[in-house]
Amino acid sequence: MRNLKPVKVGNCTLDGSHIYIQSMLNTRSDDIAGSVAQAVALEQAGCEIIRAAIPNHEAIALIPAIKEKISIPLVADIHFDYRLALEAAEAGIDKIRINPGNIGGMSRVQAVVKACQARNIPIRIGVNSGSLEKEILAKYGAPTAEALVESAMGHVQMLEACGFDDIVISMKSSDVNTMIDAYRLCAQQCSYPLHLGVTEAGTERMGLIKSAIGIGSLLHDGIGETIRVSLTEDPVKEIKAARDILKCIGKRGGPQIVSCPTCGRTRIDLVKTAKEVEAALENVDKNIKVAVMGCVVNGPGEAREADIGIAGGDGCAMLFRKGTVLRKVAEEDIVPELMAEIEKL
Repeated sequence: MRNLKPVKVGNCTLDGSHIYIQSMLNTRSDDIAGSVAQAVALEQAGCEIIRAAIPNHEAIALIPAIKEKISIPLVADIHFDYRLALEAAEAGIDKIRINPGNIGGMSRVQAVVKACQARNIPIRIGVNSGSLEKEILAKYGAPTAEALVESAMGHVQMLEACGFDDIVISMKSSDVNTMIDAYRLCAQQCSYPLHLGVTEAGTERMGLIKSAIGIGSLLHDGIGETIRVSLTEDPVKEIKAARDILKCIGKRGGPQIVSCPTCGRTRIDLVKTAKEVEAALENVDKNIKVAVMGCVVNGPGEAREADIGIAGGDGCAMLFRKGTVLRKVAEEDIVPELMAEIEKL
């Protein structure tokens, strides 16, 4: 386990005891109403920290408007203009994402640090493979894991030189192997909380795969305090994906479905049934394992190990609960009968 330095972000404490799900608004920064609506939708979906781009002075108005409608921390994503960080701090932001080496001189860094210290606002240093310093790229020849860590730690040292250590670090790459290696290396070199993500992961299909491998591998190693599944999609889908990743490695509760891929023995429409069960369980909070199996070969065994489940027959299914056969149900009744038993658990 890492000797972690806890950092508070609004009402969240990044100390490793809970992995926080983060996302980012993708509405236009000048669309106040749309941004507020998306922030509310993200919180309702289970987002625990929201980031918003603050590209100019006008976008500062997003901060009070959003914070009035949500109860989770809001992060200002700022590049280059340190004055926006000062304004965001004054407007009540909960965390600032800014790289001190990119804002022009130590006097500006000190001004941002002073504003954050006065309001207990942490700073996230966010290094991406596409925005590394020219001298670091020249040194390593490519955005390697070592290059990402060197860049991040350089920014960290600037903040530490100002007496500031409420720091969170991210080192994102669109290459999964580079991302994993960078976080593992950084975890060995510092005790600050780490925000995990595969940047520019892509559309939903590949983005989910890349994020599950990258984020899941690191969380399994005990690395990472916040996560974002970055998708070219509605950000609400990022939240669902993040919850599923956490659920799969035992870091979040909720129902888990075990379903077989079907074979020539299957005599019910298991694909349709499994999808219907998954949809029906979307808003269920119970920590249960639900088995949806196609036939008697794997079905009874898997179903018996689950809290509740079905094993398909010929146009019917056997319904099991905690290893006990309850009854046989017709194919068209599988989902309602299964959900009725889940209600009793």
